[in-house]
Amino acid sequence: MNGARIDREYPMQFVFSARLSVGLMLALALAACGEAAQQPAAPPAPPVTVANPVKRAITDQDEYVGRFVAVDAVEIRARVSGYRETIHFKDGELVKKGDLLFTVDQRPFVAALELARADLARAKAALDFAVADLNRAQSLIGRQTISEQLYEQRIQAKRSADAQFAAAEAAVRNAQLNLEFTELRAPVAGRIGDRRVSPGNLVTGGTAGNTTLLATIVSIDPIRFEFTFDEAAFLRYTRIEGPGQELEPRGRGLPVELKLLDEQQFSHKGRIDFVDNAIDQSTGTIRGRAVFENAKGLFTPGMFARIRVPGSPPYDAFLVPDAAIGTEQVRKFVYVVDAENTVRQKYLVLGSLQGPLRVVKSGLAAEDKVIVNGLMRARPGAKVTPMPEGARPPGAPAAPGQKK
Repeated sequence: MNGARIDREYPMQFVFSARLSVGLMLALALAACGEAAQQPAAPPAPPVTVANPVKRAITDQDEYVGRFVAVDAVEIRARVSGYRETIHFKDGELVKKGDLLFTVDQRPFVAALELARADLARAKAALDFAVADLNRAQSLIGRQTISEQLYEQRIQAKRSADAQFAAAEAAVRNAQLNLEFTELRAPVAGRIGDRRVSPGNLVTGGTAGNTTLLATIVSIDPIRFEFTFDEAAFLRYTRIEGPGQELEPRGRGLPVELKLLDEQQFSHKGRIDFVDNAIDQSTGTIRGRAVFENAKGLFTPGMFARIRVPGSPPYDAFLVPDAAIGTEQVRKFVYVVDAENTVRQKYLVLGSLQGPLRVVKSGLAAEDKVIVNGLMRARPGAKVTPMPEGARPPGAPAAPGQKK
């Protein structure tokens, strides 16, 4: 009765459509349940290596480029004119103070010395006669045997003989000096250059500007290093001892380090021994000078090098690997992982480079977990799996001798 009633009230086509719709809905629901069951689980958070910043006492360092200069640099020039006779050194060798370098033909100067000595003997004889004559006059003037005028003449003759004797003595000393000047000796110890005049050539001596240059000597050990720095650095160096200290040294005595152009480390130690007395108004810089030991002769005057000068008193600072620091336009940052394993970005104020580590003056705390490896897998706000530096990644085999 009910089925017949339904057939009478609803057309057969409508009943079939309704049943088909219900079947399709059931099929779609079953398919959706199957797909939901087949979907994989969400991937785990990527692993990253983290480390706390290193705390260390740091001294800021300033670097400058400069040149070595010799403590003593001397030009060897003759004081007397004559023919160059002998050379007593090899070009470029080390010489000691007082070593004989050149010899000028001595024969004219030996003859001049002998002539001066003969004049001295003649003056001595004349002086002896004048003294004896004056002594006789003194005994006669008491008995009024000679006149006062004659007595005064004897006194004047004795004075003249004294002057001639003194002049003869001076002439002998001058001749002796000229003879000594024929032997040119090293006034300082150091390395001598090449000879400028060969034996047999005429050398012009004296004190005028046209004298002949024979060779040059530069001292080797110790050696100086000159460089320039600006006014701000000058103020830091003068105050590096701290407030209330004596400022008279003006940075002198500061320990410095140096490296040559082919060296990677500042391995040579020295000290600042001079700071100029005025700042150059055209450049705004002042000249400084450091002194270094050079027993092996490695440093040469005129050589370039780089010097490092302490620019602050020691202070505590954090250091992080330089490779962990990123750049965003002009700002520097690192990625850190918070307590919820979420990546956060922190902007830093950086200092100098200390080997592979970079000094961080501000922007970090001691408890920050800085991402030092896996930066490409980290994004601000993303979840990560932090692992302490040196820990074994999950699933990786243990290294030989490492506990599982």
